[in-house]
Amino acid sequence: MLHHVEMNVSNLKESREFYDFLLPKLGYTLYQEWEKGVSYKYDATYLVFVQTEEKHGDTAYHRGRTGLNHLAFHGESRKHVDDLTEQLINRGITILYKDRHPYAGGSQYYAVFFEDPDRFKLEIVAPE
Repeated sequence: MLHHVEMNVSNLKESREFYDFLLPKLGYTLYQEWEKGVSYKYDATYLVFVQTEEKHGDTAYHRGRTGLNHLAFHGESRKHVDDLTEQLINRGITILYKDRHPYAGGSQYYAVFFEDPDRFKLEIVAPE
């Protein structure tokens, strides 16, 4: 089982607003918060978001470079994925692969793909 994932973010306030909206809809609760970071927990796994130090802020994240490509979360159902998709759109969040949504991962793979404020790709997958 995964223990935790920590991600540096360019603007902690923006990321906090984004993940305060998203993660509770996926079963996560606020776990810890401090001046330069915040974490959310689901069961024994937690996600940590930390403000990037200024000296490292000159290069933006891009999922096409070496490193982590994206995070995928379990959705509860297709309806859950659809409801979250609508809420994301209403918040002005870009849905990726719109021309193939919700089957961008294949004909048997029901999911929504989108980006966080740092353009980190996220995915919510309905159970098969």
